[in-house]
Amino acid sequence: MSSKITLYTDVQLIENMKLYAKKHNTSVSKMVTQFFESILKKEEKSAPSSKTSQLRGVLKGAKEDDYLTHLEKKYL
Repeated sequence: MSSKITLYTDVQLIENMKLYAKKHNTSVSKMVTQFFESILKKEEKSAPSSKTSQLRGVLKGAKEDDYLTHLEKKYL
């Protein structure tokens, strides 16, 4: 379902975007929609998963040597 949105910006910018949209065979509305969707996708990608959130802070203060020592004890 589509809904109307009103945006206020510089008149010259609007005209330039209309020309850009026409040149690229699209509409300003589609470009704005794609822009909004890309922002939301980036935010989803950067949000930690529930598993990652559960592990946050577990290795706080640990050094790489600690992990190597753990691996040596486990496998040697």
